[in-house]
Amino acid sequence: MTGRAVLLFGHGSRDPAWREPMDAVARRIRERSPATDVVCAFLELQSPDFPAAVAELARRGAGQVTVLPMFLGVGKHAREDLPRLVASARAAHPGLRLDILPSVGERADVLDLLADAALQGVS
Repeated sequence: MTGRAVLLFGHGSRDPAWREPMDAVARRIRERSPATDVVCAFLELQSPDFPAAVAELARRGAGQVTVLPMFLGVGKHAREDLPRLVASARAAHPGLRLDILPSVGERADVLDLLADAALQGVS
């Protein structure tokens, strides 16, 4: 396996429209890097879940998966649930490299972008 992939990981919601921003990020990744496979995965309430998404990426030839947690706050899901899911995925797919990035809410550039958005129109 040699391909690169990105897995956007979010909580999930009963409302199907909730995932639209994550799907939009996935589309932008595909536009910017067509050789990079990308999928969204969810902790609960939406599909695919994390194990299914990792299995699909492995099936499609990914050798390295970068996981971006799409959480503004770094709570239990990012600190505890995600590392457990990654450990299980590593055991299930020993030839697959899985790297976890910091959650989007821990990134200064994302926080700056949100601050800029909040300040639009403020004089």
